[in-house]
Amino acid sequence: MRRRLLVSTLAVAVTAVLLLGLPLAFVLSRLQISAADQQVRRDATTVAKTLQDRVNAGLPADVAEAAAAAKSLPDRYISIQQDGLHEFSLGDRPQAGEAIIKQAVTRDFQVTVAADDSVEYGRLTGALALIGALALAAVAVAVALAMLQARRLTRPLEELASAADRLGLGDARPLGRRYGIPELDRLAEGLDGSARRITDLLSAERDFAADASHQLRTPLTALSMRLEEMIATAGDSDVVREEGAAALAQTERLADVVSQLLGRTRRASRGVPSLIVIDDVIAQQVIEWDPAFRRANRKLEVAGEKGLSAYITPGALGQVIATLLDNALVHGAGTVTIRSSRTPKSVVVEVRDEGRGVPHELVPRIFERNVSGRPGGTGLGLALARDVATADGANVVLVRPRPAVFAVFLPRGLRGPEEPPVVSGPK
Repeated sequence: MRRRLLVSTLAVAVTAVLLLGLPLAFVLSRLQISAADQQVRRDATTVAKTLQDRVNAGLPADVAEAAAAAKSLPDRYISIQQDGLHEFSLGDRPQAGEAIIKQAVTRDFQVTVAADDSVEYGRLTGALALIGALALAAVAVAVALAMLQARRLTRPLEELASAADRLGLGDARPLGRRYGIPELDRLAEGLDGSARRITDLLSAERDFAADASHQLRTPLTALSMRLEEMIATAGDSDVVREEGAAALAQTERLADVVSQLLGRTRRASRGVPSLIVIDDVIAQQVIEWDPAFRRANRKLEVAGEKGLSAYITPGALGQVIATLLDNALVHGAGTVTIRSSRTPKSVVVEVRDEGRGVPHELVPRIFERNVSGRPGGTGLGLALARDVATADGANVVLVRPRPAVFAVFLPRGLRGPEEPPVVSGPK
């Protein structure tokens, strides 16, 4: 921006100098030419008047007298006629078309003075050089003022842009500066007001997260205890013990999900990414979701490459796959397949079904909040899944809309000098 201000100011200065300098140069050139003509005319008049005064005084006006009268006229050609008979010349006659020729006539004398046109052009060159020097000085002053003005304007704009970037990244520190320019001061006040509102919203969100975490964890803990008691008193009933164990696993997973979702405002509560065995996470999700698919007369299958590992926070991958399986169960049809593979930089976990897929109008917005493919849906599942994955450097994408194929791209490497040990997925 500073360069654009300098260029625009320089363009304005040069245009102004040209609009003023060109007419001024033209006027000065005409004045210098007129002054040269007048000078030659005065020279002729001076010689003729000097000679005539000597004749009027009764003194002879011979050649010597004419030469003495012409000594003050260097680089001039002078022709003198007395009574139209006697002629005297002094100097070199300039070529025709390159001279200024003026005559002066008295009673007894006719004096012709010719000067080379360098007389007028010499003066004109000096005048134009003066105009050029003044023009360069004006442009230099304009550039200096433009640099000062550009610095005065661009520095506040850079600070405001930096404050806006920080605000977009979640740093809600107020700018707290004013610049004495009404428009920039209003912009700074708007950014400070937005920063205060964001700070208030974040504070309210953190308070809500703390309250909700406290209120939800207590009943979930009580539910887990009741399920453990139910399993302990099941006796020889394998079915009750199996279903109780499944319900307890779901309850514990729900508690982990609540802790992760409500603790996202405090990044440290989610831990750091670890090297997770993908097969263990998929196996756990199959155990949890297979009963629901069987009740819907549908199949849940696992395919692809085995023994893959990727970096992600423990529990996050399970949450993402669970969201995709729930989406396939509710919106899809037929067999659902979980397929794992790898690329040079990622491990890919795909969840595909055999349904009608994602409607065409929802494809660009499928990961937006409050966008659902059925009436009454919350439209939060896929958005939360993408947020959870993105927080660990992973990504959830819609690979194919019909039939629907969602994929989770997990990083195979971890940024940083140290890599954590391999952590097995939840059992």
